[in-house]
Amino acid sequence: MSAGTAQPWRQRLAHLPRDTRDTLFLLGAIAATVLPHIDHVPSWCSALTGLILFWRGLLAWQGRPLPGRWPLLLLIATTAGLTLLTHRTLLGREPGITMLVMLMAMKTLELRARRDAFVVFFLGFFLVLTQYLYSQSLLTGLWTLISVWALMSALVLAQMPVGQPSLRLAAAQALRTTAMGLPLMVLLFVLFPRIAPLWGVPADAVGKTGLSNEMQFGAMSEIANDDSIAMRLRFEGPPPPPQALYFRGPVLSRFDGRSWRAQNPNANPFGARGAAPRTRGPALRYELTLEPLRLSVLPLLESGPEAPGTRIEVQGLPLWRSAELQWLSPRPITERLRVEASAHLDYDSGPLQMTPGLTPYLELPPGLNPRTAAWAAALKRERLQDLAPADFGPAAIRAVLDHIRSAEFLYTLAPGRYGESSPHLIDEFWLDRRLGFCEHFSAGFVVVMRQLGLPARIVTGFQGADRELQDGYLVVRNAQAHAWAEVWIEGRGWRRVDPTAAVAPERVEAGRTLQPVPGALAGAMGQWSPALLQGLQSLRRGWESLNNRWQQYVLNYSRQDQFDLLKSLGWSAPDWQALGQLAAGLIAAIAAAGAGWAAWQARPHDGWSRLRAALLRELQRLDVPARAHQGPRLWAQLLRERHGAAAEPLARQLLALERARYGAAATDAKQEPAGWRARRRWLQEFRAAGRMLRNQIPKTSAP
Repeated sequence: MSAGTAQPWRQRLAHLPRDTRDTLFLLGAIAATVLPHIDHVPSWCSALTGLILFWRGLLAWQGRPLPGRWPLLLLIATTAGLTLLTHRTLLGREPGITMLVMLMAMKTLELRARRDAFVVFFLGFFLVLTQYLYSQSLLTGLWTLISVWALMSALVLAQMPVGQPSLRLAAAQALRTTAMGLPLMVLLFVLFPRIAPLWGVPADAVGKTGLSNEMQFGAMSEIANDDSIAMRLRFEGPPPPPQALYFRGPVLSRFDGRSWRAQNPNANPFGARGAAPRTRGPALRYELTLEPLRLSVLPLLESGPEAPGTRIEVQGLPLWRSAELQWLSPRPITERLRVEASAHLDYDSGPLQMTPGLTPYLELPPGLNPRTAAWAAALKRERLQDLAPADFGPAAIRAVLDHIRSAEFLYTLAPGRYGESSPHLIDEFWLDRRLGFCEHFSAGFVVVMRQLGLPARIVTGFQGADRELQDGYLVVRNAQAHAWAEVWIEGRGWRRVDPTAAVAPERVEAGRTLQPVPGALAGAMGQWSPALLQGLQSLRRGWESLNNRWQQYVLNYSRQDQFDLLKSLGWSAPDWQALGQLAAGLIAAIAAAGAGWAAWQARPHDGWSRLRAALLRELQRLDVPARAHQGPRLWAQLLRERHGAAAEPLARQLLALERARYGAAATDAKQEPAGWRARRRWLQEFRAAGRMLRNQIPKTSAP
C-alpha cells in the first residue's frame, strides 16, 4: 500500500467518532480476554467468536445499525445446540466457559446503551478469572494484568460520557484505580485462608510424563523430547553428584511378555508395616517442588528412612509408603506440591532371607523368550555354578553387566518397534538388535535376573538433574525420566542396579540425556549462528528462573507460610482465628484510611475555596440564606435584604472581595501565599464585624 492510500486511513483513525473509537477499543479488550481460551474451547466457538467480533467492528467502522432480535435469537440457539452437541451437556466447566465466551461476543451486538457495556465489562472480568481454571503460570498472570487493564480503561471511558477523552487519559485513570486497589489485593493474598483444593493447580493445567503403573517398550523414549520441568530441588548443603540422584516413582513387577505393570499397591507382601530401609551414612535434607504430573506416586529421592506403612500428609494430600518404598497417593497428583524430606543415598531394603513374598518377583510368562532363557542357563552353567547363595547374586549382576558392555549394545532414542514379527520381545532386543533406551535395558536385565533365579523388578522415576543451578535449585526435567532395576540379594535385600550405566555411563554419571535430532529450523540456526542459539537457550533459562520465583513465592505460598508470618509478628501459637483477627484488623485500618482520604478529598484545599467556605458559615450564623454556588455580590444583596442598613459594612466588604477576586487586578489565592495571608486578616475582620452585627440584630431587626 502506498503512502498516498495509507494516509486517509490514518486520518480516519485519528478522527473517528467517539462511539466508534470506544467500541473498537472494547472489542480489542474482549479479544485479548478471549485469546487464552482458544486452546480450551471448541474450534467452532473460536471461529464464531472471531466472526462476531469482526462483524461488530465492521458495523462500528461503517456506522451501520446493529442487528435486530431475530438474528441474535438464532445465534443463541445455534450456540446452545453446538455446545450440547460438543459437550453432551450445558452444565459444567467446559460447556459453561464455552457459553460464556459466546454470550460475551454476542452481547457486543446489543451495545445500545451504557448498561449494555457494563454487562460486557463484568462478563469480561469473570472470563479473566476462568483462565486460572487452566493455568496459573507467570505468563497467565501477566496476560491477566493486560486484560484487566484494557477492560478497566474501557470502563473508565464509559464513565466519561461528555466530550472525547483520549485513550491515554482513560488508561492512566484505570492504572491509578488499579494501583489504589493493590494494597487490599496483596493483603487478601497474604492472609486469606488457603483451603485445599481451592488453591490447587487446575487438573487440566498439569504436565505429563511417560511414568505410570504400566510400561511398554518405547514409553520412556516418547518423552525424551519433553524438556519441560518436572521438579526442582534445593539441598541444605552441597547437592550430591548426578549419579546419586534417583527419584523413585512407580515400581513394576508383573510382566506379560509385552508390558510391565505394578502390583496391587494395597497388597503388602511383608505385612501391614514392613521393616524400614537399612540406611547408611548421613541424611541429606532437601526441599522438593513437584510440578503437577498426574502421577499417583510422589517421586522422592531414594531413599527416605520411613518404614512401609508410614502415612504422611503433604498440603492436604494423604500419602502412604508401600512395601516397594513408593509414596502412593489415592489420586493422581494434579497440584503443585512442595515437600521437605530427607534421604540416605546408601541403603538397602526388604527381607534378608528368601520369603514367599518374593515369589512374584521371579514370575515370567511361560513359553516366551526361550533363547534368552537358554542364554541365561548357559551363563549360569559356565560362570555361576558352585557359588554360595550370598555370592551368587553379585556375581550374576557383574556377569550380565559385563555382557552389556561387551556385546555392542547401543543406547538410542530411536530403536524402532519391537515385537512386530515375533512375540519374543526380550529375545529380539537381548540377542538380535541390541538397540534400546533405558526401558529396554532395564526390562531385559530384570528378565535375565529372574531366569537366573534372582527376584528382580523395574523401578521408574527420574535420574539426574541439570548441571547448572537456577536460583539455587537443581532442575529435573521430564526428559530425565528413567527406568532402572532392583535385584534381591540374599543377606543384603533389594539393591539398585542401573544397566543403562553399563552402555551409556555419561547418562547416569553426568546426568546427560540423549538429545533428539534437531528440527530443520533449530539445525539451520545452530549452523548459521551458534551464538544466537546459545543466546536463546540463555533466555530460556532466564525465563525458567523467573518462573521458578513465581512458583516458589506466589503459587507455593501456603498455610504454613501464613502461620510463619504470624509467628514473626509475635503470635506464639498462630491459628486460623489469629489469621482472621489480623486480616479483619488490617482491612478495618485500610477502610478507615480510605474513609479519611475521602473526607479529606471532600474538603476545599485551595485558599479561595477555604475562604468561601468560611464566609458561607459566617453568613449562615447571621441567618442569611446564602448557598455555596452563589457569589459575593449575591451574598451582599441577601445580607442587605436580611438585616438592612446595619449590614452595609459587611456588604461592602463582600463587594470589595469580589473585585479583588474577579477584577482586573485579581490574584490567585492558591498561588500567592501573601494574598492568602491578607485574606485571612480580612476574614478575621469580617468575623469581628459579623459578631457586632449579631449583637445588634435584636435592636435593628424588623418585627
